[in-house]
Amino acid sequence: MMEHLQNLKVAIDFDGTIVEHAYPKIGKEKLFAFETMTELQKHGALLILWTFRAGKELDEAVEYCRKKGIEFYAINKNYPEEEFDNTISRKINADVYIDDKNIGGFPGWSRIWQELSLYDELELEATRRMNRGKSILRKLFGRKVKDEGQI
Repeated sequence: MMEHLQNLKVAIDFDGTIVEHAYPKIGKEKLFAFETMTELQKHGALLILWTFRAGKELDEAVEYCRKKGIEFYAINKNYPEEEFDNTISRKINADVYIDDKNIGGFPGWSRIWQELSLYDELELEATRRMNRGKSILRKLFGRKVKDEGQI
């Protein structure tokens, strides 16, 4: 299960998301932040640290995460080898963005894990419902349903 997490690019902010706001210092760790990121990595997700931090403050944030067991796929880049110049957009190319500045605010790491890990179950349920609809059509019309509900 959870094949959908394999190679999923997840851009994650630092201040207010992994830790509480205390910039330029490092704030208190957010509940379940490192447990969730560890599980995402275990299932093949590619984590990108996507933060305003630069220089010494960025190095401190990266080292803080490293000590907690998180090695990022890339840091403020789309991929590790990317060299920044003025022709490259600063917008990170990711499948999912985790940031405290989302509309509605930061939902918490528990909610993030639930939404990302339940994807397979939701997809299975949708498939079951579609197949149930085909079964009903068979009963109603007495013929096999061919493709996507067509008879």
